[in-house]
Amino acid sequence: MLCRKLARLLLLLPTLTALHSQDIDGQWQGTVQTVTPFRIVLKGLKTGDQLRTFIIFVDHNPEYLPISTDVGPDGEVKFSVSSWFSIEGKMGSDGKRITGTWSAGVESGKVELRRASQDESWLTRSTVHWATVAPKVSLEVIDWGGSGPPLVFLSGLGNTAHVFDTFAPKFISEYHVYCITRRGYGASGSPAPDAVNYSADQLGDDVLMVIDSLGLNKPVLVGHSIAGEELSSIGSRYPKIIAGLIYLDAGYPFALYSADTGDTRLDALEVQKQLSAYLAASFGADRRRIIADLLSQLPRLQKGLQTDQKHDALYPDGPSPKQPDSQIRQAILNGERKYNEIEVPILAIFANPHNAANYFPHVSQENLAALGALDQARTAAQVKAFEKLKSAKVVVLPNASHYVFSSNEQDVERAMKDFLKTLDLNRH
Repeated sequence: MLCRKLARLLLLLPTLTALHSQDIDGQWQGTVQTVTPFRIVLKGLKTGDQLRTFIIFVDHNPEYLPISTDVGPDGEVKFSVSSWFSIEGKMGSDGKRITGTWSAGVESGKVELRRASQDESWLTRSTVHWATVAPKVSLEVIDWGGSGPPLVFLSGLGNTAHVFDTFAPKFISEYHVYCITRRGYGASGSPAPDAVNYSADQLGDDVLMVIDSLGLNKPVLVGHSIAGEELSSIGSRYPKIIAGLIYLDAGYPFALYSADTGDTRLDALEVQKQLSAYLAASFGADRRRIIADLLSQLPRLQKGLQTDQKHDALYPDGPSPKQPDSQIRQAILNGERKYNEIEVPILAIFANPHNAANYFPHVSQENLAALGALDQARTAAQVKAFEKLKSAKVVVLPNASHYVFSSNEQDVERAMKDFLKTLDLNRH
């Protein structure tokens, strides 16, 4: 039976198909008849002269997961992701049906895919816009519609806008809802994975360009996980452009840096810059200043490294599983920066403690409590950092998943709607 773990592993695999695959353009859906039947949707999305194909496991995961597609001269089709699974079949002469077989390891089953109209779609209805943010880089923007002030969702690391497919539409009765897939993911463009193309402020600028291209007036931004850095990038630099920020378990040091607690990655990046400056400096005032800065930063970095040492000792030995988006992920992490002051209205929702078994799936049972305690202390420090902001309201959800909008859907929906009512929004 297909599981979420398998679905996550499929992300970002090669998806470009040849021009002869144009007949696949559109949406196909059907039920795979295995021991436990499950529904799938295949989508062919044309961008320029290329067709990118995606699969959505409707009953398991709302993500659009890239797949490879081959179409033969006589209507033979094959959809696949390396050795994980494949669908082999044949398109009917009317171009409206594909009959074939699903294979995944030892499991197989028949499947019939039908070309679906918008009215027949199993997916929540939405419109896709494309916003160009750089040469050859266009972002996928999901428009859920709705009436009222604009509400823009941003996904976490490794996810696309479609992670909000079931949650975002809950707001369309009072707001016009959009979701953005950041560069490097899903159907959005993927420039070279470096810290310049994926710096926090560059990702924030992408969001600003989408806001401008859609003509949105003072939207509220809602970000999950790493999207907290995009929220803080915009909120700290251009507070007058937005009406408010909502952090969904996204308020970590990349979103708000506290000198009281520091952050190992951000402190290490800063020390790295200072070391480079030290090595290039000549004797004199500049080098004395650099040395003074380094000496002031090293104790905080040392403390963070000692905490990380305790943290890493609780994980099993051996290399971590390689993630399909590892280069993009690393570029985003290397592009983090420190944000200290954000003066716009904020709702920061934290999971604390996280559901440990869900949050640390590869850790032994005996180490789970110790690892959970370290995580709880780290999160509590960030809660305090946000509570110090005059403009912030903080909500803590005990034993929630990192995907708080999924594990605690009603709590998050209620907190968001209560917060949105306090904002001065143009509802005309």
